[in-house]
Amino acid sequence: MATRFLFAAFAATALLAAPASAELNRREQVMVATVDAEQQRTLAMLEKWVNQNSGTMNKAGVESVRRMIEPELAQLGFKTQWIDMGAVGRAGHLVARHAGSRRGKRLLLIGHLDTVFEADSPFQRWERSGDRAKGPGSGDDKGGDAVIVAALRAMQAAGTLRQANITVFLTGDEEDAGRPLAISRRDLIAEGKRADVALDFEDLAVAPGPDGPVDMGSTARRSTGSWTLTVTGRAAHSAGVGPGDEGAIYELARIIDQFRRELPEDKLTYNVGLVGGGQTVALDPEKIRLDATGKTNIIAASAIARGDLRAISQEQIDRVQAKMRAIVAQPLAGAHAEISFEPDIYPPMPPTPGNRAILAQLNGVNRDMGLPEMGELDASMRGAGDISFVAADVDAFAGMGPTSSGSHTASETVDIPSIFKQAKRAAILMSRLAAEHRQKRR
Repeated sequence: MATRFLFAAFAATALLAAPASAELNRREQVMVATVDAEQQRTLAMLEKWVNQNSGTMNKAGVESVRRMIEPELAQLGFKTQWIDMGAVGRAGHLVARHAGSRRGKRLLLIGHLDTVFEADSPFQRWERSGDRAKGPGSGDDKGGDAVIVAALRAMQAAGTLRQANITVFLTGDEEDAGRPLAISRRDLIAEGKRADVALDFEDLAVAPGPDGPVDMGSTARRSTGSWTLTVTGRAAHSAGVGPGDEGAIYELARIIDQFRRELPEDKLTYNVGLVGGGQTVALDPEKIRLDATGKTNIIAASAIARGDLRAISQEQIDRVQAKMRAIVAQPLAGAHAEISFEPDIYPPMPPTPGNRAILAQLNGVNRDMGLPEMGELDASMRGAGDISFVAADVDAFAGMGPTSSGSHTASETVDIPSIFKQAKRAAILMSRLAAEHRQKRR
């Protein structure tokens, strides 16, 4: 009786607050009212998480955040599991599973516990100023985790969580994934194979509009992978440099410039992030530092460059890598070059029809909430992420978290109202998806 009365009270409140154009059903109105009623609870929860450092390499800090989030999910009826990732030098992953109807679609919600700000970073605390709050992970991705919890609590209040099949997968090393990825992303990939829909709760993408920023839907994310170019030449007196002996540095410059001119194509970016050469050059074990020696009167005998490549599909990756190898195979006189591509890459998440269908369903939610429809974000505007590891096996959609700015800097700031807007969107979308019958997997 008390539950029925509470449900009715929430519904009545939601009807008064809903825009005239909204077409939400009674349960969806309860979700909207619940998110609004719990705003202070949600913010207090997020502030607590942000104030606990969880830089990727602060394994104890990552586990502390896990211990804060785990009870939130457990009290909603989720069975939780901690997957230790000591084998790859990382803390681990928190997985929470909720079993509902056998016929309903299986949803996979993806977020992460870690931030880029390690324990020695001066950026450590939550600072609120009106509708904005600065803090490490306030948006990326503790803000996204808060959206997940707020949305699930709204579903519970409305009664739509009971029959929903949902797995929450929060990685502990998204900002600096443990290697090899075959181990650190093994369990996430396995969950993707069991799911029907995957939703990523990193930041909501926004784009400039005629009347200000507009929310965008992320149906795709590009890959990211590294390459290393190594060039050797014949060391000699500088007086002999020229057509007969160009040396390693001229050959390196020739290759990089040819890459710049010949590689560009839609949705592809190519970057040189580290370069050096001379009489000797050595790359450190972490491949982030170079030690070079040389003199102006000696033709350089060695040179090294490292960079990344981001693409929208595996076909594009294969094609561009083949083009890079062909360019490298045309050395200047007196030089020899080799290029290698690291196999441990974040795969692409192409904009499939299934991904776009999720955006269409989300726009149905937007219309019923009285919100503007979301356009499709250009994939080149979004970096790589964990959802890409499941995109080959399941329909996927990214950017269900809040709006934030200054990600990965000491200015990271979350837009507080967007947390609640995204929680409402997520709760309604997940309830609708979870109620759909599963189809046989291909």
